[in-house]
Amino acid sequence: MTHHIGAKPGEIAETVLLPGDPYRARWAAQRYLENPVLVNEVRGMLGYTGTWRGHQVTIHGSGMGMPSLSIYANELIKDFGARTLIRIGSAGAMQPHVKLRDVVLAQTASTCGSPSQSVFRELNFAPCADFGLLTAAHRAALKIGVPVHVGGIFSSDTFYDERPDLSDQLQRHGTLCVEMEAAELYMLAARYNRRALAVLTISDHLLTDEALPADQRETSFGAMVEVALEAAFA
Repeated sequence: MTHHIGAKPGEIAETVLLPGDPYRARWAAQRYLENPVLVNEVRGMLGYTGTWRGHQVTIHGSGMGMPSLSIYANELIKDFGARTLIRIGSAGAMQPHVKLRDVVLAQTASTCGSPSQSVFRELNFAPCADFGLLTAAHRAALKIGVPVHVGGIFSSDTFYDERPDLSDQLQRHGTLCVEMEAAELYMLAARYNRRALAVLTISDHLLTDEALPADQRETSFGAMVEVALEAAFA
């Protein structure tokens, strides 16, 4: 038990999927895990542990933004022994060829700042995904036939865009999409020698203003969860 995770020793698996939304954690656990058990509900951040094809898996909410994810990832790694951490979340497309419902595998994650900035100071550290997870996820996406893109993404500290000039430059440099957590997850994975990957579903498009309605998000996110589980145990 930690300040933010009420699980007992042994109740968190070495493989953890991290959706931002705690209710999405509940949905994914009930749909994809066998015998999911609620192991955390401190501050309403739900975490479930069950099995997938005989493998123990925890699906735990991380909250919105890098500071929130940093709290949960730190505790999952340092106090509960998590070794493989895969973010499953939504993202906004930044390129014309990336469409709604497509899956993006974040090879790298750029950011203007994260909780790790105080560690690196003047260094612009370049966090990246675990190559084994990345290649396994790509194979899994092709296997199930979901449109998939691999490349750099942007992890933003803000949801409401106040920097259209920055968005223009990110698009110019091929950034696939924007979300709010992956860069810090990759930094923590590098620091503690863990495996990490962000598997993202495009729910909004910054160029076209398209967006998935709320009732279609869960069904569209199923492929992302399948890709993450396949990659974790490839």
